[in-house]
Amino acid sequence: MKIEKVEAIPISIPLTKTFSGSSYQVASRATVITRIHTSGGLVSEVYNGDDRVNGPRIAAMIETELAPLLIGEKVTSYERLWEKMFATTIARRDQPIAMQALACADTAIWDLLGKSLGVSVRELLGGYREALPIITIAGYYLPGKTAEDLADEMRWIRSVGMAGCKVKVGGLSPEQDAERVRYAREGAGPDFILGVDANRGWSPREAIRFARLVERYNIEWFEEPCHWHDDVRGMAEVRKQTSIPINAGQSEISAHGVRRLLDAGAVDIVNFDASHGGGITPWRHAASACLLNHVRMAHHEEAQIAGHLLASMPHGTYVECFADPDRDPIWQSVWVNRPPVRDGMTDIASGPGFGIVLDWDAVRRHRL
Repeated sequence: MKIEKVEAIPISIPLTKTFSGSSYQVASRATVITRIHTSGGLVSEVYNGDDRVNGPRIAAMIETELAPLLIGEKVTSYERLWEKMFATTIARRDQPIAMQALACADTAIWDLLGKSLGVSVRELLGGYREALPIITIAGYYLPGKTAEDLADEMRWIRSVGMAGCKVKVGGLSPEQDAERVRYAREGAGPDFILGVDANRGWSPREAIRFARLVERYNIEWFEEPCHWHDDVRGMAEVRKQTSIPINAGQSEISAHGVRRLLDAGAVDIVNFDASHGGGITPWRHAASACLLNHVRMAHHEEAQIAGHLLASMPHGTYVECFADPDRDPIWQSVWVNRPPVRDGMTDIASGPGFGIVLDWDAVRRHRL
């Protein structure tokens, strides 16, 4: 089964409100759909990422730079194909964007591998479990939103079946954000998975101060606590000063970046994002390194992909999504056969490959 054609489709959907973390704002949901056609008649149907600026550029890279390297090749040569594509990133200055393009193509190849064998990617990668707990990303900073409002927000999140929530912090002082976490725990109850995500918002000293204030609330993880410019050393220091597990990796664009986190003793959990870091092929390498270092695996967003990856291996944790329909219309409605959420759990799509079916009327409406 050889590759005959590659097409990439960028889409973007405006959101009805703006969601703010410690260092960013989100007003749209964007992604790139990749369809690779094969001589056997199979076609991939996957989507990757949420680059709200570079979607058309990523799609152009896939079709003009990567496609010529793939056409005529067998999809079973995925490791060699990944090396061919990765070689194009060495001499360029826009590696983060190029790695996203590579991830789209690599994910589509894995979709075709599963479809050619009639099995899911979860089964291809190890098939460790068939379902996972699912948590939402929420607790955003919004105009007029108070700390007390987080208690009601957590109650609503529980009511729609989520097992937990990752709450945004790092945008205020450690004391102010600790107060927000106090209300979140109050609304969530004691048995609810509660993580916090600073998005690199604090200095190590501030992060340590915050961690000591919230340790009493049974926090599942403290994600990306320290500013970007010295984050690995900073996280290693924070990790020594708190009992809360440290989670990072979503900002890395290669599996080698994950190795850097492990070597520094900076993390207890790695949430390396296959859609940022070159695809499924390098994610497997990073996950194996984490397993050997007794570090658990998470995944930054991308439930349609992350579920298969995390359920395939013994050290996978939780699938992340956006329970608020206003935050991710793709997860909510464009992915039409998404497995339902029940009692804090989600099944992993069992169809061949990633098992994704999209609403193509919606895709055409929002195509860039």
